[in-house]
Amino acid sequence: MSSPARRALAHVRALAGDAAAPAGVLEHARITVSFHPDRLVGDATVAQLLARDMIYRSQFETGVSNGGLSAYPGGERDRWEQRMFAGAYPSASAAGRPVYGGFNVAAHPDGASPRFGSCYLRLTAAASERATFSHGDSVTEPTVVGTADTFGAIWAALLDEVARTGTALGLAAAGAQQWAAAVRVPRSGPGRALDDYVEAQVHGGVHLGTDVEAVVADPSFRGTPSGDVLERLAPALVWHQGFVLAPGEFPAGPRGPVAPVLAAHLGERYGAEVIDAALIGRAARCVVRDSGRWSAFGAAGEVLQQLKYLWHLLVMLGRPHGG
Repeated sequence: MSSPARRALAHVRALAGDAAAPAGVLEHARITVSFHPDRLVGDATVAQLLARDMIYRSQFETGVSNGGLSAYPGGERDRWEQRMFAGAYPSASAAGRPVYGGFNVAAHPDGASPRFGSCYLRLTAAASERATFSHGDSVTEPTVVGTADTFGAIWAALLDEVARTGTALGLAAAGAQQWAAAVRVPRSGPGRALDDYVEAQVHGGVHLGTDVEAVVADPSFRGTPSGDVLERLAPALVWHQGFVLAPGEFPAGPRGPVAPVLAAHLGERYGAEVIDAALIGRAARCVVRDSGRWSAFGAAGEVLQQLKYLWHLLVMLGRPHGG
């Protein structure tokens, strides 16, 4: 690891103190790094760039994100990193920054934080040893942090969340004790944890040849060019259940009134009986290449945001893909 990465780890470890999580509760936990494989970065897709470089690059290098776009010197993500890691990473440098994902403590098949992508890299257990974690996303400027061996404060915060709300990490329980027992058992169905996850910051880079134990993909990409590329990215390709909804099943409430109108438009434009991750990606590529065809829904950035909302609704409400 680089000197900045070592300093960042040491800083968070010192903040977290010596408390560890109870024995065994993190046995199945792996970091998941989510992505949409068919989104464009220049003239190539994300999957193609991963296959070419075998490196998952941070937003500071790619300029692409399924969250906010603030990774530049002086931007919000730069400011968060300066605070979280005590200035360990030079603000002027794009290379070497941490890679963000989620710590899949509940072992959900759709990953720790599916809002950020339909597919994910499941990292090795060794990668967790050089990661830092926070109870909540960086955007919330969390104060409860830890590492794999100093996870006690985050664990306590999760149990407190269950006691207050009856749920944490997309897993409901009657109480903290029941939740702590349930989290040890891998899930069979999706967690749909859009906004409730332990964020992971992986220091020292993510190389697909050494740091990834599996690529987990949405079945809508099976047999597509993106799916074919995913086959080459890791020792194993696993398909999760995926999500589908009919165009008329997208509600107006959770993500605003445009969502059902746009969903109906996608169904008509592409002659689709159901909308899935691959169809949303197809529309997103079309918006990037020919935004004028989508002007009824606003400028390109606005349409891409609405397509992102359609993905969120799929995660919230979608049925298994069955592909």
